[in-house]
Amino acid sequence: MKLGIHLANFTFGVPTEQLGSTIARIAISAEDAGFDRLSVMDHYFQIPVVGPVENEMFEAYSTLGFIAAKTSRIKLGVLATGVTYRHPGFLAKQITGLDVLSGGRAWLGIGAAWFEREHLGLGIPFPPLKQRFEMLEETLQICNQMWGDNNGPFIGKHYQLQETLCSPQPIQRPHPPILVAGSGEKKTLKLVARYADSCNIFASNIEDAERLLSILDQHCEREGRDRSAIERTITTRFDPGANGERADQEVERLARFAEVGVQAALGGLVGAEDPRVMEVMATKVIPAVTKL
Repeated sequence: MKLGIHLANFTFGVPTEQLGSTIARIAISAEDAGFDRLSVMDHYFQIPVVGPVENEMFEAYSTLGFIAAKTSRIKLGVLATGVTYRHPGFLAKQITGLDVLSGGRAWLGIGAAWFEREHLGLGIPFPPLKQRFEMLEETLQICNQMWGDNNGPFIGKHYQLQETLCSPQPIQRPHPPILVAGSGEKKTLKLVARYADSCNIFASNIEDAERLLSILDQHCEREGRDRSAIERTITTRFDPGANGERADQEVERLARFAEVGVQAALGGLVGAEDPRVMEVMATKVIPAVTKL
């Protein structure tokens, strides 16, 4: 199993001018610890389950560009880009730029978006859910076209592009890995089976994970997709303790997810800014989990 660190909370209790150095230190430490990938949220306001709406929040791709310049190995992506926030052609260019300038480390994580308050607050249109899913499918189609050999038009219901030119092309071929995030059984997992290289489900327990992955398998069968072509990832949280007091429990918990087919766990790390916590992950958790 591979592990990814997810940065959702940028409230570190430091002055604003120290936020950049704090984020850089966490990213470098995560890479040195052996995390396979790093993700940030795609939100403009902090979301309720993490903290007060007024808390610090950064635009996702500028943050990843900053982190790319500070690291050399760790893979970089957004968990998950809201389809409403960027025009698909612009999004494809952002991912491409990140991939090329990072040396081939970008991945596209995308979903249908949900946080209405930040849309209304910043004047971003927030169409009904059905329309957002239609936009999501067209966005996936546009990205695939822009990362391929077809530079011609794309004429969809919601997006019309006269030229799908993308130069340079991404380093990763045929394209940067695509992750469709969400646990929706009818629409989201169907889009995973049709377009994605990875899923990302929110599963609070083993039974939910096993059930959702079984539903994904059914969608793969209907879509004629090899189930083994899709990486199975979950959203979680890591809390090994500053002195490693919960490290063994973390390994045991992740092992149970691995037993039902989970291949990667992407999560926030409690106390990520504390070097002791990262050391515990590096010495007690990641080496053990990598063997699962």
